Amino acid sequence: MSIDSSLIGRSACEVVELLRAEAVSPRDLLDTLAAQVERVEPQVNALPTLCFERAHAHADALMKKPVAERGLLCGLPVPIKDLTDVAGVRTTRGSLVYRDRIPDTSDAGVTLLEARGGVVYAKSNTPEFGSGGHTYNSVFGITRNPWDLSRSAGGSSGGAAAALASGTAWVAQGSDLAGSLRTPSAFCGVVGLRPTPGRVSYAPAADPYGTLGIHGPMARNVTDAALLLDAMCGEVDGAPLSLAEPATPFLAHARSPRRPARVAFSAGLGIAAAEPEILAICRRTMDRLAADGIGVDESDIDLSAATQAFHTLRGIAYATNYEEVLAQHRDVLNPNVIWNIEFGLRLDNAALRAALRTRAALFYKMNALLQRYDVLICPASIVLPFPVEARDIREAAGRHFDTYIDWLAITYALTLTGMPVIAIPCGMSANGLPVGIQIVGRARGEAALLSAARAIEEIIGTWAVGKPQVS
Repeated sequence: MSIDSSLIGRSACEVVELLRAEAVSPRDLLDTLAAQVERVEPQVNALPTLCFERAHAHADALMKKPVAERGLLCGLPVPIKDLTDVAGVRTTRGSLVYRDRIPDTSDAGVTLLEARGGVVYAKSNTPEFGSGGHTYNSVFGITRNPWDLSRSAGGSSGGAAAALASGTAWVAQGSDLAGSLRTPSAFCGVVGLRPTPGRVSYAPAADPYGTLGIHGPMARNVTDAALLLDAMCGEVDGAPLSLAEPATPFLAHARSPRRPARVAFSAGLGIAAAEPEILAICRRTMDRLAADGIGVDESDIDLSAATQAFHTLRGIAYATNYEEVLAQHRDVLNPNVIWNIEFGLRLDNAALRAALRTRAALFYKMNALLQRYDVLICPASIVLPFPVEARDIREAAGRHFDTYIDWLAITYALTLTGMPVIAIPCGMSANGLPVGIQIVGRARGEAALLSAARAIEEIIGTWAVGKPQVS
């Protein structure tokens, strides 16, 4: 066993370079992670399912190959969200329905990631079926925020974000529908990228043509997120909308930061109101960009029409995926999950038509704005990480929310536009909790977005100020 705790603080890109130079081995990394998991997991509960034996077998197979043939990640360990199948590893989807499920085959996205040198060693926690912005479920319990263990890590990729912040992952796979990569990134002070639909594919799926729910990378900085995006992207058999790999790796764009000339800033996209402290921190971030020569204009973009359209399209997705589960297992499902499915089952054709028209209008509105600006920036969450005892947020900044997901409107409105969005940390609250911004790029524009995000990161810092309680 070889444990080097100094590796925990290194970036993923640095660790991969060490792997390529054979200065460390994948086994060294796994042993180091195992020690860190043993130390922090009882407090955080980010990675409830471990598969180190499988990971060591994969690492041994990789090490039999020449370094040049070990793939882009060259043996870098990667946790997979518990919504996504990994062959031979318990995959519960955060649900009592699947608490003992061990799939025989991996999701196509996991197979691709492993072919590119990723080594799967754990499953990250998620709410049941990914339904919400707080990571808890009846199988594994609550995931806690490493910055304050009494607070939520966000969701639904909360386990992934908490693992990054507590040092039990260098990068992490996650997924996003209403903001599930972005909200936990904001809560935990890490980076989460929601790519263009089709950029990162998965299969099989109940609706392989769906574009609301996507997979994407999480990391501690923009460059590491670009590295994992390169390992995750590309055409996948069984995913009809999957996009080809880019001619130039995304990592190369992140390593060539280009400052945006003009950015638009919106306090709430016309659909949300952030708590005053969050908005103040975001505005100070814009002041720092302006002081560094970037043009910052206040935007009046209004995405308020997104609420009904998003609920409709999300409801249809839940009904498509889980109608049979509801019929057979209602007694063990989270009430929020039941509400989601039943809402979708009640929708009529007129509601769908209206939602599709609204979604088109929102795309064209955002597309027009991004013809005038390099990126749009807004808060990544309207609230700070809340107490873990709360199951959702029903009021913020003086507004009451009708449903348990409407506090996520600032992220789900952007989901409907289909534009790539990256969330990065931008500061800390007075009580030491991370705050993040979302940066929105042009359609299929991950390359330019990563370059701009890295330039912004250079100005405002690569990590939230301070140190998590658990790391």
